[in-house]
Amino acid sequence: MTDTTHEHGADEDHAERPLFSALLTPHRSLSRNGFTILMIMAGGVLFVQALFFFVTGAWPIATFCGLDLVALYVAFKLNYRAARAHEEVRVSRSELLIRKINPAGRATDHRYNPFWARFQVDRHKEIGITAMRVTGEGRTTPIGSFLNPDDRESFADAFSHALAAARR
Repeated sequence: MTDTTHEHGADEDHAERPLFSALLTPHRSLSRNGFTILMIMAGGVLFVQALFFFVTGAWPIATFCGLDLVALYVAFKLNYRAARAHEEVRVSRSELLIRKINPAGRATDHRYNPFWARFQVDRHKEIGITAMRVTGEGRTTPIGSFLNPDDRESFADAFSHALAAARR
């Protein structure tokens, strides 16, 4: 009897072992150092413009140069904040887990049975993959909406193979 229990436990471990695991993160082309350099350069240019307007007597316009710099800073900070969002995708023989983490760090789990889950991809002939989603059990969960086209292609290929392997 202990051998049967041990075998059953091994089967459960085998079913829970991930066949596929991916961390999807948005791409940001400007690094933190690049952001600092950009802000210094923009600040310098806007300071020269503001100085010109101030010297010519149009000092109210000079204040808008400062507002431009503040707007640029806020836009980039919001962009970097949005980049903290990510998705974790894990496939095992018994479960497909899609965990979406928002910029504030709150996670939402979407669990599917891999035998019932269907991976759907929308394609445009010139762009490539435009959308990906998992459907099943009356629900739909979009995946990787923030990925670039090349990353969508590689993820879709690897994920579809993993889902097929989980069904075997």
